[in-house]
Amino acid sequence: VQLQASGGGLVQAGGFLMLSCAASGRTFSNYAVAWFRQAPEKEREFVAAVNWSGGSKNYADSVKGRFNISRDNLENTVYLRMNNLKPEDTAVYLCAASVYQHSSGSWANEYDYWGQGTQVTVSS
Repeated sequence: VQLQASGGGLVQAGGFLMLSCAASGRTFSNYAVAWFRQAPEKEREFVAAVNWSGGSKNYADSVKGRFNISRDNLENTVYLRMNNLKPEDTAVYLCAASVYQHSSGSWANEYDYWGQGTQVTVSS
């Protein structure tokens, strides 16, 4: 499956962005999908994940209550709505897909396919 992330940009602290991860190539509902992020000189960090149906979601503590992950299997797209953005949310955001469709895990090693990133910059 091929993944294409989009929707990043520059926003002021307290603002919001909606990221999209569009999939092609395979039956999208066969995959769990996650968002990770990587800031300069920092390790890749789990953000949120959703299982194949959207019924199971998992969030990093740092984004819980501010971010919401959702999916539309008919549109082959996973969304990440990011509210109340903070400067520390600045990073390249990447989406990834796992063949373990029932999972919503936070380990990068669980994910088999990765898209290119989209830059999110939050100014103070």
